[in-house]
Amino acid sequence: MNIAIVGAGINGVTAAVELAQRAHRVTLLDPGPLPHPLAASTDISKVVRMEYGADKDYTELAEQSLAGWHAWNREFGADLFHQTGVLYLRQGKMQRGTYEWESWKLLKQRRHPLQRLSPPEIKKRFPMWNARKYIDGFFDPEGGYAESARVVMRLIDKAQALGVLLREGTAFHELIEKNGRIRGIVTARGEKISADVVLVAAGAWTHYLLPWLKPYLRANGMPVFHLAPEHPENFRATTFPVFAADTSSTGYYGFPLNRDGVVKIARHWDGREMHPEANERVVNEDEENHLRGFLKLTFPALAAAPIVYRRICLYSDTWDGHFWVDHDPEHPGLVVAAGDSGHGFKFAPLWGTIIADAVEEKTNAWSKKFRWRPEVKPARTEEAARFVERK
Repeated sequence: MNIAIVGAGINGVTAAVELAQRAHRVTLLDPGPLPHPLAASTDISKVVRMEYGADKDYTELAEQSLAGWHAWNREFGADLFHQTGVLYLRQGKMQRGTYEWESWKLLKQRRHPLQRLSPPEIKKRFPMWNARKYIDGFFDPEGGYAESARVVMRLIDKAQALGVLLREGTAFHELIEKNGRIRGIVTARGEKISADVVLVAAGAWTHYLLPWLKPYLRANGMPVFHLAPEHPENFRATTFPVFAADTSSTGYYGFPLNRDGVVKIARHWDGREMHPEANERVVNEDEENHLRGFLKLTFPALAAAPIVYRRICLYSDTWDGHFWVDHDPEHPGLVVAAGDSGHGFKFAPLWGTIIADAVEEKTNAWSKKFRWRPEVKPARTEEAARFVERK
């Protein structure tokens, strides 16, 4: 088939690679520059983890993706994925029903080498943590982080080597519909690009490009901070790995010192709904003050560290917290790959297969979970709490 893909973030580029490997003719369009500075795929790092509470579907997806990250490191001859391990600590005991306990239980059943931690062990192994406040948790030595922008660019190079036509600097305007079927797109410059299938993988822009999806998707902004510690040697991965700090209640997670001497800390919470290119897409005073309060409680040595970079990372979220990868039943010839871009990057090695299967109308282990589901409604309060936890 002749396939046009709108969006060259992680969803679009992995789909382009896989579809080209399946002998389809692929055109990949993005307004650019690449990696797009406002895309969720941008930035220096994304967490790669397997912890998804009691959800076996996501856990299995994460396990297979983790193997894919190691395969990509070998294929590209570069450490795009860094296996630092991931640290999960709570301010109270791990108990049945909590994100940490359910993740621990399921992964131990699946024979992963998790390490339970007591307060003395936390203080000894991870001295930058306030062990008086964070008293329980575990360390997963298999996880880590991916250098997100580098990954996207390596995959773009691979796509082009496979024959994908990259149209950087080309923005989507509207779909071409003829005889009840989508036949291509019109660009912002008025150019018509024909296609047998159009795949929209535009992240937080998706429901603005396709307005009928607004009841099902929303763009939520989350604050991201890069800090420069006074004593950077204390924040290397050996004693300060990727972490989730009682994330169900605080929303905070972060990364060890990178090659530029930066510690990245971000917060996943309810967020602020906004257009991807809105003027208010900046970290506000309340968000920065909240970070300082968190640092004072959790990492005292970072409490006064200067913030060298701030950004709002915009997630494309569904109301039930699951991805949305399927044909649009009311627009034959249109496939959408969207939803929950904030936690999707870790699954990048499998995204191409999942999306390409949807394009070819094949089923896989996740097709039912990620299907077109207009019955999903805005989250109630208790659903919203679980939604945050799943991230």
